Amino acid sequence: MIVLVTGASGFLGRAVAAELVSAGHEVRTLQRRPSAVAGATDILGSITDPPSIERAIEGAEGVVHLAAKVSLTGAPDEFRRVNVDGTRSVLGAAERAGVTRFVQVSSPSVAYAGSALAGVGAEPADPLRARGDYARTKAEAELVALARDSAAMPVVAVRPHLVWGPGDTQLVARIVERARRGRLPLLNGGTALIDSTYVDNAATGIAAALARAPEAHGRAYVLTNGEPRPVGDLLAGICLAAGVPPPRRSIPAWLGRTAGSAIERVWAIKPGTDEPPMTRFLAEQLSTAHWFDQRDTRRALAWSPTVSIDEGLCRLAAGYAG
Repeated sequence: MIVLVTGASGFLGRAVAAELVSAGHEVRTLQRRPSAVAGATDILGSITDPPSIERAIEGAEGVVHLAAKVSLTGAPDEFRRVNVDGTRSVLGAAERAGVTRFVQVSSPSVAYAGSALAGVGAEPADPLRARGDYARTKAEAELVALARDSAAMPVVAVRPHLVWGPGDTQLVARIVERARRGRLPLLNGGTALIDSTYVDNAATGIAAALARAPEAHGRAYVLTNGEPRPVGDLLAGICLAAGVPPPRRSIPAWLGRTAGSAIERVWAIKPGTDEPPMTRFLAEQLSTAHWFDQRDTRRALAWSPTVSIDEGLCRLAAGYAG
């Protein structure tokens, strides 16, 4: 089918577009800079620009919507303009274009209210209790998308969790750089159990959601490798793959949350050039269990991961070795 992928210049979006190309679909991408996905047709534009969306979506049968403002800090109005209003614009254009299946790429953070998520499924998105502007607006966007689910345009929401792999300039690169500089502390010893998702698995899972939309529509599904590990072990694996010493220093979680709140206040007055080194939300994520029951996801999407965490770390090491 003809499939539009928004946000394909990002790490996950690029992998999804490449997966759909390899599956034989005619793939278009919509983003502000070239996607560099071989076999895809780039349409440069923004989901905040309705004419760009209309141009990209004309004749499309499927949409995978990944484009979003993803950050730990930023202006609340900008999160809303991109994540909520942009999603509404893409959905409206999809309906007018006669799109027959729509995948909203969301985040497990939409259901996180500060306490552990241990062995649960896709809990309801909650914009009122979600932590931070990114999570709040992604929660609202997911609810907006699922509300447009219909027999004519089935909508599925997929929440990939902590996506990582070779070429990741966000999560992996920041972990490695901070570890190299000795600025990556463990919180409470790094014992919190967390799920993560190797990028190839995230891409095939999202492609499966597109294929299964007529059967799985109207719901959200959390997508992970299904191999929860202590956060300290995962950080150590990434650091060792990159050839840098893993973090050893541990601080109490309460201290991390306090420091994160203070840094957020400073960042609001004088933002840095990169993401802040710590926020309250990040401290909570590093010290609170978040792992998910994958049985419903695998059954509904007829999908299972093919790359284990250990194999993913080997591939990451090969990427750093050149």
